[in-house]
Amino acid sequence: MTLPAPAPLAAPPSGPAVPRATTRRSGSRGRPARRLLLHCAAALVFVLSVFPVYWMILTAFKPTADIQADTPVFLPTHLTLDHFADAVHTDGFWGFWRNSLLVTVSCVLLALVVALAAAFAVARLRWRGRRGFILMVFLAQVAPWEALLIPMYIIARDFGMLDRLSMLTLVYFMLTLPFTIVTLRSFLTGIPAELEEAAQVDGCTRTQAFRRVTLPLLAPGLLATSLFGFITAWNEFAFANMLIIKNQGDRTLPVWLSSFSNVFGTDWGATMAASTLFALPVLVLFLVLQRRVGAGMTGGAVKG
Repeated sequence: MTLPAPAPLAAPPSGPAVPRATTRRSGSRGRPARRLLLHCAAALVFVLSVFPVYWMILTAFKPTADIQADTPVFLPTHLTLDHFADAVHTDGFWGFWRNSLLVTVSCVLLALVVALAAAFAVARLRWRGRRGFILMVFLAQVAPWEALLIPMYIIARDFGMLDRLSMLTLVYFMLTLPFTIVTLRSFLTGIPAELEEAAQVDGCTRTQAFRRVTLPLLAPGLLATSLFGFITAWNEFAFANMLIIKNQGDRTLPVWLSSFSNVFGTDWGATMAASTLFALPVLVLFLVLQRRVGAGMTGGAVKG
């Protein structure tokens, strides 16, 4: 007895077949082109970001004849320090420098102390109104600063706080506080509370456990928020120009930069030299804290 022959297998659906090798080759060909585009975009962003700073520093060192030339001079053959001498010997230069440093450091320290206490209360404690408080902090952070100019001027005028550096310090403290609270809260949320509990079991009080265990782990966040507050207060112009009106000796460096403009025009060489000197403290501070600040910014962005 013969068995029936097996039925033939069904043919695969007709259609053009794409070899796998071709697909891999086309994908590998597209990667260098994509990388080239990304590198070109990065180079363009770098040039657009760095060129204004380069032009500011270059103008500070160029002679006045090159600055006023009809054709821009990108690589001058002669450099001078006369503009820096004019900026440093301007009346009140060191006084304005002291005012800016005093206001900025006071603002940063005050914001750190208050924000650290508020962040601990939000991240570690449970109390009624906690979520509403966090929402108000976020609203204060996204609120435009320009909308607060007139209210702050009215408050300072009514309380007799115009032409006082203490009022300017409080304003800068108010501007930097929301960001500091949000960032430190994110860090505290990422630090296990069990570490503090273990320290309390070993005999520490809650304050000692926070100071000895949690506070050292908050160092990147503290440095990141300090740098942000320093840059914000150091570069701020609008409030300083509005709240310091009569007492010109209490002006800060951003307002002082406008003193190089007069009825005869603007001394661009001295202005750029003063701007370069003005940017140096922030640049030095960032270079010193670069690694820890980078860790603080990324850590505060993903934790909590």
